[in-house]
Amino acid sequence: MNEKVVVIETPGGPEQLKLVAVDVGAPGPGEIRIRHEACGLNYIDVYHRSGAYALPLPARLGMEGAGIVEAVGEGVTHLKAGDRAAYASQPPGAYATARVMPAKSVLKLPDSIDFETAAGMMLKGLTVQYLLRRTLPQGGLQAGDFVLFHAAAGGVGLIACQWARALGLQLIGTAGSDEKCELALAHGAAHAINYRREPNFAARVRDITGGRGVKVVYDSVGADTWEGSLDSLAPFGLLASFGAASGPVPAFSVGTLAAKGSVYVTRPTLFTHIATREATQAMGDELFSVVASGAVKIRIDQRYALADVAQAHRDLEARRLTGSAILRP
Repeated sequence: MNEKVVVIETPGGPEQLKLVAVDVGAPGPGEIRIRHEACGLNYIDVYHRSGAYALPLPARLGMEGAGIVEAVGEGVTHLKAGDRAAYASQPPGAYATARVMPAKSVLKLPDSIDFETAAGMMLKGLTVQYLLRRTLPQGGLQAGDFVLFHAAAGGVGLIACQWARALGLQLIGTAGSDEKCELALAHGAAHAINYRREPNFAARVRDITGGRGVKVVYDSVGADTWEGSLDSLAPFGLLASFGAASGPVPAFSVGTLAAKGSVYVTRPTLFTHIATREATQAMGDELFSVVASGAVKIRIDQRYALADVAQAHRDLEARRLTGSAILRP
């Protein structure tokens, strides 16, 4: 069965993304075949395309999608043909009209959540779940606590703003324009800092928190924010570095952590958290619940045809996107 998929034959710029026809085939044991109604766009896709996160070549891209299960392989019991389903999953391959993939990270999609919303929320929403609910400082987080979240107007950031508000947290968001700061505030951020106008965001964080700093910083930006993120932490605070949109975090001396107040640093990944079907289901159930309740709304601000994936990547790298973006097969 010939389907359209996006592949790269060599790492590089958006021009390396090629739409080709392939025979998808039937699912094997522990696998499903899913026909996509929508596919998610995420910054990890740029890392894969550029070679920052190396993949065996030629490589398919895309980590997130939603659609209809067409067939299930031997041993798959939580899904059946005809089910609405969604996922964030390894290996890449979501940029496709249909694919065969491991079933363990694919979840049955509640009827209350449409395909575009699901494709725009699975990787980003599960990321926020493991950050705000599982990647925690000493003593955890309680209502009223301050947290700092970079790129607060992006797809992950806008979900985090809303989820933090639902948890009673005071989220301080950073973004690169006044418009993006307003977007973060409208979605639940307690404070927003335009880092282009206030590059010393750590000083502003200290002002907001009465000099103490925040319990935790969630940082997907990397090189540009690293020093400021450390300087924003309260004693015993946690810096969760979960991405590097501006480039890799520089090498640092472990003694720096002592000088900053006995602080902690971690580099978590979503795929460690969703390594088992049980963990994926538990995290997904919580994500579905906060979305279905209306506490978290998923903004789909950009839609691209699958054939226009190169332009989608250009827009993503230029930080022209807000909220979530999807590809339509």
